[in-house]
Amino acid sequence: MSSSDKSALRRELLANRRALSPDAAAAAAASIARRALELPELAGARTVAAYVSVGTEPGTRDLLDGLRRAGKRVLLPVLLPDNDLDWGPYEGPGSLAETAHPGKMRLLEPSGPRLGPDAVTGADAVLLPGLAVDGRGMRLGRGGGSYDRVLARLERAGAHPALVVLLYDDEVVARVPEEPHDHPVQAVATPSGVRRFGRADPAGATASVTA
Repeated sequence: MSSSDKSALRRELLANRRALSPDAAAAAAASIARRALELPELAGARTVAAYVSVGTEPGTRDLLDGLRRAGKRVLLPVLLPDNDLDWGPYEGPGSLAETAHPGKMRLLEPSGPRLGPDAVTGADAVLLPGLAVDGRGMRLGRGGGSYDRVLARLERAGAHPALVVLLYDDEVVARVPEEPHDHPVQAVATPSGVRRFGRADPAGATASVTA
């Protein structure tokens, strides 16, 4: 798939997100939180690197609070000028501050101490934003490159946290384009259930949990 095809796919997926009503998006966020907390990769984690959803992304606020209630240490990203990510602890909704970044959407970021870009290497699970995932666990991101840097940092450190992507139901697709540096995720959580991808099975051995 060419870069123009990839861009067209991103535009299509983003248009579908914009068509969701606020009520449908809120219901999806609540369902995703319930489903994600069922995942053994998150249930067994002590530290989870997550993110605060923005715009039409599947909502993460319910999940962040659910992780804290479950006793998890939650790290949230802080965007750096070069598009890399620093990290800070999530201490509840009051610990978030709206931050303006030149040329980008305003983000909610942790207002507490900065732990450094390498803090993510101590996470047991990393939640990744994305636009789609396929049956092999390959993720289509938004193209900004921040999480490519995170994944490269994990690889350099020899860290192997569970990688989980949060999506709407129709964003689990037959195939997404991949590049040599791409990493498959271990699981996806959607409003209707979770799907796990086998690390060792190139065909993507899966199991689903649904209502």
